[in-house]
Amino acid sequence: MLDLREITKILPHRYPFLMVDRILEMDPGKRIVGIKNVTINEPFFQGHFPGHPVMPGVLIIEAMAQVAGILAYLSSDEEVRKKVSYFLTIDKARFRKPVLPGDVLRLEMVATMNRRGIWGFNGKAYVEDTLVAEADLKATFADN
Repeated sequence: MLDLREITKILPHRYPFLMVDRILEMDPGKRIVGIKNVTINEPFFQGHFPGHPVMPGVLIIEAMAQVAGILAYLSSDEEVRKKVSYFLTIDKARFRKPVLPGDVLRLEMVATMNRRGIWGFNGKAYVEDTLVAEADLKATFADN
């Protein structure tokens, strides 16, 4: 549905901090599914951990937030699209299985609220059909 070129028109993030490679599905204002291809070339694998590379949980959460940001952006009007999104909260984060080089991380975000410019999301991250992480996130848009 959205490829990397289209994603970089929406998100300000760039390598090595862009954590979304493709958007597979989207229902504006409701839900979105994106993927992150996890490769051994990721710079964080040099130190996390040598000989046993594991994707840091905080970067899985960041990937969720970037996918959620795309949903919020594409569900908003032109005035909001001129702004940048910021995290407000991360709650109920759980990491269930390690994410390893070669994995395809599927990020499923469901909008749980959109009131007075604050968006809430429930996110789940999967590798194949295995739930590897989940969290509730809130974000808002502010002037650049």
